[in-house]
Amino acid sequence: MTSLPEHRTDAIARQIPVRSTYRLQLRPDALTFADARAIAEYLQQLGISHLYLSPILTAAHGSTHGYDVTDPTTVSAALGGPAGFKALSDEVRGRGMGLIVDLVPNHVGVADPRQNPWWWDVLRNGQKSPYAHFFDIDWSSGNGAGGRIALPVLTGENDPAALTVDRSGPEPMLALHDLRFPIAPGTEGENALRIHDKQHYRLVSWKSGLCGYRRYFTVGGLAAIRQEEPAVFDATHRELAAWCEHDLIDGVRVDHPDGLARPAAYLRRLRRLIGPQRLLIVEKVLAEREPLDATLPIDGTTGYDALAELGGVLLDPAGERALTELSWEFAGHGSDHAWFGEQEHRIKRAVAETMLVPEVRRLVAALKRDARSQTCDTMALTNATIEVLSHMPVYRTDYAPLAGTVGAVVAEVARRNSELTAPLQVLVTALAVGGEAATRFHQVGGAMTAKAVEDTMFYRAVRLVSLQEMGADPMRFGCSPIEFHLANAERAARWPATLTTLSTHDTKRGEDVRARIGVLSQVAETWAQAVTAWNDIAPGPDGATTLLLLQNMFGIWPADGRPAAAVPGLRDRVHLFAEKAIREAGIRSSWEEPDIEFEQSVHTWIDTVIDGPVGVELAELVADLAPHAWSDSLAQKLLQLCGPGIPDVYQGCELWEDSLVDPDNRRPVDFTHRNLLLQSLTGTPELDPSGAAKMWIVAYALWLRRERPDCFVGGTYTPLFASGDHAAHLVSYARGRLGESPEVIVAATRHSVGLAETGWADTVLDLPQGDWTDRLTGHTFSGRARMEKLFARLPVALLVR
Repeated sequence: MTSLPEHRTDAIARQIPVRSTYRLQLRPDALTFADARAIAEYLQQLGISHLYLSPILTAAHGSTHGYDVTDPTTVSAALGGPAGFKALSDEVRGRGMGLIVDLVPNHVGVADPRQNPWWWDVLRNGQKSPYAHFFDIDWSSGNGAGGRIALPVLTGENDPAALTVDRSGPEPMLALHDLRFPIAPGTEGENALRIHDKQHYRLVSWKSGLCGYRRYFTVGGLAAIRQEEPAVFDATHRELAAWCEHDLIDGVRVDHPDGLARPAAYLRRLRRLIGPQRLLIVEKVLAEREPLDATLPIDGTTGYDALAELGGVLLDPAGERALTELSWEFAGHGSDHAWFGEQEHRIKRAVAETMLVPEVRRLVAALKRDARSQTCDTMALTNATIEVLSHMPVYRTDYAPLAGTVGAVVAEVARRNSELTAPLQVLVTALAVGGEAATRFHQVGGAMTAKAVEDTMFYRAVRLVSLQEMGADPMRFGCSPIEFHLANAERAARWPATLTTLSTHDTKRGEDVRARIGVLSQVAETWAQAVTAWNDIAPGPDGATTLLLLQNMFGIWPADGRPAAAVPGLRDRVHLFAEKAIREAGIRSSWEEPDIEFEQSVHTWIDTVIDGPVGVELAELVADLAPHAWSDSLAQKLLQLCGPGIPDVYQGCELWEDSLVDPDNRRPVDFTHRNLLLQSLTGTPELDPSGAAKMWIVAYALWLRRERPDCFVGGTYTPLFASGDHAAHLVSYARGRLGESPEVIVAATRHSVGLAETGWADTVLDLPQGDWTDRLTGHTFSGRARMEKLFARLPVALLVR
């Protein structure tokens, strides 16, 4: 265990209430513990109560995200080590703030075996290694590697010939290009291939369908670890226990608990370790209408569910038909409910039969063992299992509210496929045992869903790409204010301390990019005509790719009048996003079999758009719609910041941001610029490209949460509705202390494009009794507030009694 400096005796110090969090994506080259200390004063002045840190344990060299932890027993020296971490904790504690840390319990980084001492020892000593049981390894003789650990690292047919022996260190190692592997004691020699044949591992092609260990989804460089083993939990949580003992942290965010063998049991043990007062948040992707398990000892999720509602309430359902027709015209499908239903089943099956072959093979073997049915036809059982998993409506079903889900799905599969009766009986028998097979069933199901939906379908659907987001349901074209209010009311009552978010390191697009793309729902006919005309001017590589990329380019195109070609890095960012998008979609190209010719045609087309007349017209449309995009950005931000739960601000998002999917959303943030802008704000800013208006709203909302905390976490939530010709263009609610009258009213404009022509006319909002001052403008209202006066300066209002 890492020794912590200056041991404290007051181990159980007063926990600082979490009012808001600010997510920092730590990285050795741009944001270390020392760098975080340097911006602590700025974040304090912004109104943040807690810094929310990405993983801080030792990760792979140069990691810019930290989720590839290579040594769970040490704080990352590259970030500043234990002393730097304690100094950061002391800094924020001295400012009345606190720390939330991101924990990665499901997997460790093994891409470079030398960097992971546990993995290195297992490769060197096999099942005799004291760490052999730490990993979920297939040691069976029928694993395709002769009982050895299959390592899918070979990329070409000639790779085995490239094996050599590296004798430069104290012990010889097998060398494959830049990779090094240990040599078991007593197996040294001169011939690299013969040495390899004597090891506890076997190097295989990454296309072979072999992998000797459970992975994080399909990432061979991340090996899953067995937290269900007490020794593994103790070893991987030793640092966390020390942080709690020394009172350095105020909460924990758990990465991907759905990958664990028994997530509920893990979370109960984790709660006992951190104590009852610290915040415990899980990265849980909830399916449509899937409830969060109230029996779990947690405070909530990382906020994907709120993200979908906050963006969805601003979409205009009137645009659904035109955008669906445009999707049909360009992609050959509507990206709608019918298409998603068919695609999800088909792609899940394809994922199971290709990317997840090793995991499915181990699952089927476990099913046969637990059902004691070794004579069952393996192919039939595999088919039946994949069919059941492909129809699962959620990531995994072993949470309390989902009891009965598996039975219902199996019954429906049996009804549709009578020929699967016998293998389904084996499946049911094995699952009823509740052993290894049941565990693997849930783990494989979650991986299938993630790879098929978020990582594939979200890049194939093209109707309105802002709908394709973590926690969202693209089949639903937004949500109504009534749905929004009921979801908020339930959150306030059941999960008052859950996180809410608009951007994370996992979102497909940043919040302001999504907001701008969402405005297309208000101008669907105009957009459809423009896309059709642009495709005539500069024909795209194919319809679906063209429509997908044009929406994303619209989302990040500069709104300050500069040509896109003049914005540093923008061209390269678009190209990188395009390559990832078309490979994830897996239709014309893929990571496994990249079609270089097609990809080059996409890159050529992107340059044609950026440098040609389409780019000019795209810029004009962006400029015309920019005020409405900013209006929606401010609306969703204020609705989040003052809504039920604890709002998380992703780094840099207090200003307009233009991030796409990772790694684009992990770019370093210019905090100096943000600090100077915060200090210079003296009056209600204009709605312009500077983003000052967004920072103004973020600061005032966070300051209000600090001033009146009881109105927010644990406070009341009351929907408010306007009256008049354009009442539907307002979304509003009130917050207050339990048992008392409301003290805060949030009001936001929706569907502003239509208002630009008509104005608010006679639309009014009847305020509760008292005088109400808008913290954003200083204007005071009472009784019946007219919307054109309430929104005279900004499209949002933050009224305080």
